[in-house]
Amino acid sequence: MATLAARRTIDWIGLVPYVGLHLGCLAVIWVGWSPVGVAVAAALYFIRMFAVTAFYHRYFSHRTFRTSRAFQFIGAVMGNSCVQRGPLWWAAHHRHHHRHSDDVEDIHSPRQIGFFWAHMGWFMTQENAVTNFRAVRDLTRYPELVFLDRHHYIVPALLAFSMYGLGALLEAVAPGLGTSGWQMFVWGFLISTIVLYHAVYTINSVAHVIGGRRYETTDDSRNNWVLALLTLGEGWHNNHHYYPGSTRQGFYWWEIDLTYYGLVALSWVGLVWDLRSPPHAVRERHRRRPAAEPS
Repeated sequence: MATLAARRTIDWIGLVPYVGLHLGCLAVIWVGWSPVGVAVAAALYFIRMFAVTAFYHRYFSHRTFRTSRAFQFIGAVMGNSCVQRGPLWWAAHHRHHHRHSDDVEDIHSPRQIGFFWAHMGWFMTQENAVTNFRAVRDLTRYPELVFLDRHHYIVPALLAFSMYGLGALLEAVAPGLGTSGWQMFVWGFLISTIVLYHAVYTINSVAHVIGGRRYETTDDSRNNWVLALLTLGEGWHNNHHYYPGSTRQGFYWWEIDLTYYGLVALSWVGLVWDLRSPPHAVRERHRRRPAAEPS
């Protein structure tokens, strides 16, 4: 096991592409904006947020529903487009987080290492860039997933080129839309990706600091309805840490969980099945008693 110091030493050379993605967003000053450019950026944000929450998180990390091998691969490709490395890397680190949530072995705990490190510093080290294949042996038997994990830059590169191509095509055939290749690249790929990044990161940082705690878990996980809206349901984080085997993270009807609704829709056409919800008795057990409620 790597030393704690090694796991907290930033790899500044490896960080160059990540910083470049952020700085590239400043190109919006020169390329401007258009309704179609912003719409594509928003659409890709929501599609890719669904991919990372439904597949990278609820499927690959927790196996909370079942699907075919073909659709599993499609979900992996969609998740790969989020530019958050491969599905095995993501799942391995997330499984480690649940085994050690907010204890000294948790690599992104605000309690242990601070808010910034939990938000984004943890994946900037050489040690944490490595996939722990032993933690995801159930996934390594699929060579297509191993390939995506080892070559996780291919799908994002294709997406980036396709955004430029789409913008250039629209500029040629529909100049009235006011977009261009570079504008679509900046909005559809760069800005959409950076906003997606930091929305996802809030679950490791903000959702362990700000929000309500329905259940007495051993970590600091919290439910935060604002984050739930931004991340399509991931903000019901205390629910999730209490019962991580549930596909549904919004345990009650008023807890909006758009990822779960999307998976239900996919189940209607047979693409996924065996979606799990917490049993009623489990859901009601160990709830924290509100302060105003008599003992």
